[in-house]
Amino acid sequence: MQEFLSDNEQMTKDFAKKLASRLVKGSFLAVYGDLGAGKTAFVKGLAQGIGVTEPVVSPTFTILRAYESGKLPLYHFDVYRIGDEDELLEVGFDEYATGDGVCVCEWADLIPNALPKERLDVKIERMGDTQRKITVEEAGV
Repeated sequence: MQEFLSDNEQMTKDFAKKLASRLVKGSFLAVYGDLGAGKTAFVKGLAQGIGVTEPVVSPTFTILRAYESGKLPLYHFDVYRIGDEDELLEVGFDEYATGDGVCVCEWADLIPNALPKERLDVKIERMGDTQRKITVEEAGV
């Protein structure tokens, strides 16, 4: 388990950028945190770390955004608006989750049965107005 205290959004991005160097084809990150905790900022840093050049935005209304410009493809899911886990089949969640890129899922707590067993769990907790505690833990290993 790894813990990191971030004092601002840039520190969160920088931490995620460093974490990206450990990721390989097929890596899956389940990201947990309340609204405004910094989940998308974390994903932006991760994207920078794998060389994604296009702007990264939250896929809240589209469920999935795919970025192909990096060293590895990045598949960014936001399942906040998913009604049930069956909806994930319609967008090909299983194929992306076990595919040839890095898959990141925001609001992973809403789809516990759909998550791959082997993954990194990333928990982002508010510690104050700007400070966040980021915990990264391997699951299913």
